[in-house]
Amino acid sequence: MPRLDRHFWSCSCTRHRSHPRACAGGLAARVGEMISSSASRSSRLGAPSGPDNEPSLRPRSTGVGGHSGSWHHHLVQRSLVLFSVGVVLALVLNLLQVQRNVTLFPEEVIATIFSSAWWVPPCCGTAAAVVGLLYPCIDSHLGEPHKFKREWASVMRCVAVFVGINHASAKLDFANNIQLSLTLAALSLGLWWTFDRSRSGLGLGVTIAFLATLITQLLVYNGVYQYTSPDFLYIRSWLPCIFFSGGVTVGNIGRQLAMGVPEKPHSD
Repeated sequence: MPRLDRHFWSCSCTRHRSHPRACAGGLAARVGEMISSSASRSSRLGAPSGPDNEPSLRPRSTGVGGHSGSWHHHLVQRSLVLFSVGVVLALVLNLLQVQRNVTLFPEEVIATIFSSAWWVPPCCGTAAAVVGLLYPCIDSHLGEPHKFKREWASVMRCVAVFVGINHASAKLDFANNIQLSLTLAALSLGLWWTFDRSRSGLGLGVTIAFLATLITQLLVYNGVYQYTSPDFLYIRSWLPCIFFSGGVTVGNIGRQLAMGVPEKPHSD
């Protein structure tokens, strides 16, 4: 029995002594498997928060707010420019009508600047801003961008022709107002054909002329001001031609100002 115990003990000792590297390798393999399994579980559950992972966890900016702010900024700028243009045109053109005694205002509403009523410049400025912003919006809605003579030189020539038409209405003497109205109607259509040639421009010009003529009829009927020698109810028959050519002119200015402006952002 003592010999058997010694033999068993010597065999076990020699066995453990002969495989120390194998035991260490197996232990390292098991530790590696445990670490890899824990890492895979943590990746499934979600990456831990840290400085390296912060950019992936932050929401990406879509830039809609920036585009919206830029679009509104351009809209305000265009509105102010169009309002200023309307005020200047109203003061200059109305001066021709007042000097030729075509338009008569009550003395109590006459302002010292250009002998015009105080409410004429702001009303014309507001109308110019609305019309100038409406033209490019209608073009965009119809999907027909206006590309005919899109340069400032053409726009300035259009303004000069419009001032000339208004000047002709006050300076030219015809046998009757019908001849003058037909002449101004031909000049107004020529202005549209030369500087616009779009269906939207023609339709908006006719609509503006109709609405402006209706509003003017109501103002004159209520005694706000009056026209000398009216031949179309309470106004001159050539006045719709002035409104038509004015709408086309201001529309071209609005279209030119809208060039290069970013489109209005759409929120889904």
